[in-house]
Amino acid sequence: MSQQPPDRSTASPPARPDASMSLLTNVMDHSLDDGYAEATAKRKADGSAAMPRTLKAKLGLAAGLVLAALVVTLGAAEARVSAPVLAKEREELIERIDTETSAADKLESQVDKARDDVGERQRKALEKHGGDQGQLVALLSGATAVKGPGVKLVVDDAKDTDQGGGGGPRETSGFTDTGRVRDRDMQRVVNGLWQSGAEAISINGQRLTALSAIRAAGDAILVDNKPLVPPYTVLAVGDGKRLSTAFEDSADGQYLKALKDTFDIRTSMSVQDEVRLPAAPSLIVRTAEPKAADTGSGAADTGKGTS
Repeated sequence: MSQQPPDRSTASPPARPDASMSLLTNVMDHSLDDGYAEATAKRKADGSAAMPRTLKAKLGLAAGLVLAALVVTLGAAEARVSAPVLAKEREELIERIDTETSAADKLESQVDKARDDVGERQRKALEKHGGDQGQLVALLSGATAVKGPGVKLVVDDAKDTDQGGGGGPRETSGFTDTGRVRDRDMQRVVNGLWQSGAEAISINGQRLTALSAIRAAGDAILVDNKPLVPPYTVLAVGDGKRLSTAFEDSADGQYLKALKDTFDIRTSMSVQDEVRLPAAPSLIVRTAEPKAADTGSGAADTGKGTS
């Protein structure tokens, strides 16, 4: 009797050793989600598989660096090309400035010469029209240098004064609350000396006349448009003792004393045996004319006409 082989179609396959760990086995066999796997397989079939993200980032960074290097190279080349042009323009500008400065200096020299000439002609005209008192007229007008007894008054800012100026108005006196000497302070000093009997006055060598003006330009004091710096030395010709006493007793002298006592503005006044004052640099009179002396016949005619 022959033995028949077993039916293979009905026999079950042997069990896997890890059959009891079905969940872990499923995770290992299907680590990638089926949807992701299907999309990846489709892109590969179409030939459009994307490159890795890190590679794309590296390529973008490399492209940016190449672009930046190109920009820097082009900028350096352009700067190298334009450098000679800029240097040439700079040299031309410096040359123009030097030329204009020289021209301005020449014009200023011409103006000074013309001013001296005008001043000399005016001094001669004053002496001429002054008749017998021509020299006195020239002295009183400031057209000639003078010397004689007088006083020396020095006015200076307070120590450690803020040179920047500023500050609000003083509460009672109406001028700034710093220790700086102001133009109105010097105006009162000069007016007080004139009223006290001064015959001629100068400030820091600048002769004052009937046409002189003391003004301010920022923190500077101008006398006839010429800036002065402290200390301000005021020379006045006159009877020294009387002039000194009269000024100290005047309202302007008391004003100066108040500045010294309240704001520490430094002042000193001394009687001088002789002071020397220069002539005014120029005296420009545009409208005033000397008046002709009245004659006796003119007076008679006037009386006859009014009778």
